[in-house]
Amino acid sequence: MNLLAISGSARSVSTNTALLRGLASVTPPGHTLSVFDDIANLPVFSPDLETAPLPQPVKRFVNLIANSDGLIIASPEYIRAIPGGLKNAIDWLVSRDEIIGKPIALAHASHRGDDMLAQLRLVLSTVSTGFNADIFLRCDLMKKSPQEISRHFEKAEARQLAKTFVKDFIEFCGQ
Repeated sequence: MNLLAISGSARSVSTNTALLRGLASVTPPGHTLSVFDDIANLPVFSPDLETAPLPQPVKRFVNLIANSDGLIIASPEYIRAIPGGLKNAIDWLVSRDEIIGKPIALAHASHRGDDMLAQLRLVLSTVSTGFNADIFLRCDLMKKSPQEISRHFEKAEARQLAKTFVKDFIEFCGQ
């Protein structure tokens, strides 16, 4: 199974991107989890640009989604809302078939962010009948470096929680 993890952060040392890389490190054999951390390079969505040819960064993003069996999204909260870059990425998918029915789950790298998560759940349940709000991983990783987050997933309890999350999502994608 080919999973795509999308980071909603444009930061080069993003906590959420590091969380997704941690999930990739516990993905079971026979499955892949690739991390998309290029939200910042997608052009601002415009319906005028949806016709062929799509802008190259958008085409790459859409192809990654089309070739995945499921999506895991992790995102920071900005001013109690979905970051503009992630919302922009989702906007590029709204009138496309690649996202409809695609299994989607959320992971979150903070003990905060409930307002953004509520908005993101609403948006994702609107664009995909495959969104599963019950498969969710929350790790308190705020203010940790990517190296510290990598070490976090070496701890037995954190590793097991991450493995269970990925396993549950793989099972959901296979249904």
